[in-house]
Amino acid sequence: MALRHFLLSLLASSSVLAADDRGHGNQPGHGKPNPSNGVVYKDPTADVESRVKDLLSRMTLSDKVSQLMQGDVGNWMNSTTNAFNVSGLIDSMASKSGSFYVGYPVPQQWIAENVKKGQDYLLHNTTLGIPAFVQSEGIHGFLIENATIFNSPIAYACSFNPDLVEKMAYAIAQESLALGVNQIFAPVVDLARELRFGRVEETFGEDVHLSGEMGYSYVKGLQAGNVSAMVKHFAGFSMPEQGLNTGPVHGGEREMRTTWLPPFKRTIMDGGAYSVMSAYDSYDGIPAVMDHHLMTEILREEWGYQYFVMSDAGGTDRLCNAFKMCRSDPIDSEAVTKYVLPAGNDVEMGGGSFNFKTIPALIESKELDIKTVDTAVSRVLRAKFAMGLFENPYLAAPANKTSKLIHTPEHIKLARELDAESIVLLENNNNLLPLKKDANIAVIGPMADGFMNYGDYVVHLSQYRGITPLAGIQSASTGTVTYAKGCERWSNDESAIPAAASVASAADIAVVVVGTWSRDQNELWAGLNATTGEHVDVNSLNLVGAQAALVRAILETDTPTVVVFSSGKPVTEPWISKKAAALVQQFYPGEEGGNALADVLFGDVNPSGKLSVGIPTDVGSLPIFYDYLNSGRSLEAGGLNETTGELEFGHQYVLGTPVPLYEFGYGKSYSTFVYSNVTLSQETAKKGDTVTAKVTVTNASGRDGQEVVQLYVSDLIASITVPNKVLKGFKKVMIKAGESLEVEIPVKVEELGLWNIKMQYVVEAGEFEINMGTSSANLTGPAILTVQ
Repeated sequence: MALRHFLLSLLASSSVLAADDRGHGNQPGHGKPNPSNGVVYKDPTADVESRVKDLLSRMTLSDKVSQLMQGDVGNWMNSTTNAFNVSGLIDSMASKSGSFYVGYPVPQQWIAENVKKGQDYLLHNTTLGIPAFVQSEGIHGFLIENATIFNSPIAYACSFNPDLVEKMAYAIAQESLALGVNQIFAPVVDLARELRFGRVEETFGEDVHLSGEMGYSYVKGLQAGNVSAMVKHFAGFSMPEQGLNTGPVHGGEREMRTTWLPPFKRTIMDGGAYSVMSAYDSYDGIPAVMDHHLMTEILREEWGYQYFVMSDAGGTDRLCNAFKMCRSDPIDSEAVTKYVLPAGNDVEMGGGSFNFKTIPALIESKELDIKTVDTAVSRVLRAKFAMGLFENPYLAAPANKTSKLIHTPEHIKLARELDAESIVLLENNNNLLPLKKDANIAVIGPMADGFMNYGDYVVHLSQYRGITPLAGIQSASTGTVTYAKGCERWSNDESAIPAAASVASAADIAVVVVGTWSRDQNELWAGLNATTGEHVDVNSLNLVGAQAALVRAILETDTPTVVVFSSGKPVTEPWISKKAAALVQQFYPGEEGGNALADVLFGDVNPSGKLSVGIPTDVGSLPIFYDYLNSGRSLEAGGLNETTGELEFGHQYVLGTPVPLYEFGYGKSYSTFVYSNVTLSQETAKKGDTVTAKVTVTNASGRDGQEVVQLYVSDLIASITVPNKVLKGFKKVMIKAGESLEVEIPVKVEELGLWNIKMQYVVEAGEFEINMGTSSANLTGPAILTVQ
């Protein structure tokens, strides 16, 4: 009878779809439960905790377990033909009804239709009618064909513009919800502290404060659009041993609390995120997926987080097959469940053995307490009630209106604006840039055309859609634009380089685009070559193959040359910095990347991006984050004397330097900004005070420009070893040519604390030095704040 009833309701739903009335959740019979009829959990006027308690009391153990394992739309949608497998839907929802994944490279309406089928089944063909979280990816755009692709997180963090990031996240929410997707696996607030690691491009860079602000803004934007964020990867994931993906991370409690956790707390707690994803790694020998201290004692008991934590794909199986904590052939699912669920990892993502299926047996054998299960289920239900899913389980747009919500002109414009603000000008010798639009330009390089050099987490074949650097330059130029690839990105073959050099020699200006590359979600996991992305780690940050030879050949012509690094992480070729007329860093772009690059090269946009991650001179000097602990980075550098050609031997390093080539926060402009007169609103303060720091910034040029004013604090005397300086605030401001602006940035004294020798967070009395400036190494001040 249940199957017959469902098929009849599906038939009715199909007629609704044909009439283009799909998704009107406020209409009876269109994806919304019946009125409450005195049932507390169905009553939208009841408080969340009462609704959770009431619903939990009505659930069988099977109902509860089903909330704790992720399903997959592929169980009822054929991803090749869109054929509907009704038995697959029924079987999936019997055991995995709390959430289901829909990140498939299929037509948009396939997702919308099958999300509707899934939600309708849950609402009308299950006893309690609990709607599901519908999940996909979205770190820089909703993972579906023809959705707007924004630049990668490492790139848009360089904008230092949280407002634009919030707008981007809101756009991602709008596009996701248009197809019924209500939860996105983003943002990533891991830190780029290990540049060999393949997933640098997914992070907001190396800094604690910047990452927290970007993550916070992403969550606020996404959830303002009625889509839940899932903040990842909790926590301390992105500095693995040898830079190898999912490898162990070494560190202690103090480093965890000082460096890794603050951006998560800002993003999760201040942002109000409805879910968190645990990490793949182990930290100090404890796998994150079973870290009770991290997920329960800190996240829940200290921070007060009320919602759920979900494992990453296949992450729970790693306890057996990677960490060797239980039998792996076959997976000891009971052992996994007993490790993971009591630790505070509430939901198990797919991609593994679905170990939580053993919960009923463990309850029966008294090896697992039902209270542990109830706690986990309550966290899931609490998020659903707080989001309003029971009242609006399906907010997708009618099929004939999705084009007005997905890939809209407004979103395309936003992608271009964000990309342009993210581009970092590294060198501009003799003010070569901006270029004249009537100049004859040779565009050279494998990253210049033929494909879009997106980062990972884009849908299959996305690289064939978007504005390449060549296309952007051609569109903006009024002169002659020629092109030569010069070499393949993955090849050592230099045979085409002489022809490319000839093309450059015939032009007024050469623009050479080289760098790293990633792959879309299908190609990346199919094993196609790449130099960045998830599970794509490197032991060199140099250009791959013939790219360096190509750049050298173009630089040896008499043509002034702009080199553009199109990459997902820093490239270490310091000789290019010395020889190129101009050097531009464009971390992985969005679909408007070519237009954004042209906007900057031709001066329609004055560059304002600042590096979200420092660029080393060599991979051997890693790590090079600016906020190293006091006593770190002693300097007595050696190297090649370029005047005499002799080697000059030093000690730190013998023939190199531990100092980054370009530091965090660095970035030039076509304007010249001069800082002066750093002052404080008060020179003494107590823990609860907020002090306002002020600096005068003058635009000493003839061109309006945006500047990112950065504020750094140094604790002059501390009871433990602390970072030499830390970013505590920034503000992006527009300053007109020839004018001065007094920029104010608040500093909360309570945020100047440390984790003392007893592992207590304290704000110690003493002096704090406050400097403000244009990068972490170019500062004005100091002003001294005395904390009492």
